[in-house]
Amino acid sequence: MAASLEPFADKKVAVITGDGRMITGNLKAYDQVINIVLVNTVERVYSHNVGVEEVSLGLYVIRGDNVALIGELDMDIDNAIDLTYVHAEPLEVFKT
Repeated sequence: MAASLEPFADKKVAVITGDGRMITGNLKAYDQVINIVLVNTVERVYSHNVGVEEVSLGLYVIRGDNVALIGELDMDIDNAIDLTYVHAEPLEVFKT
């Protein structure tokens, strides 16, 4: 499974965690159980009432058992979105 992350190395990815957080950053390292290391990391906090708040996290490690989804961001599309106008309910905690 970890080999499937190889194409994302050194690219900007979006990660949805099991506790419902949306985190973006450059994938710097990963291991066989999908523990990942991100740099230039930002958490996007969604709200129903206001636009998306971006919280800078810097260097960030996410345990593999907390990674629900990971994918490469299309930077052209991501940069074209004005997050101040995006409103959404926060994601619920993933339950196994």
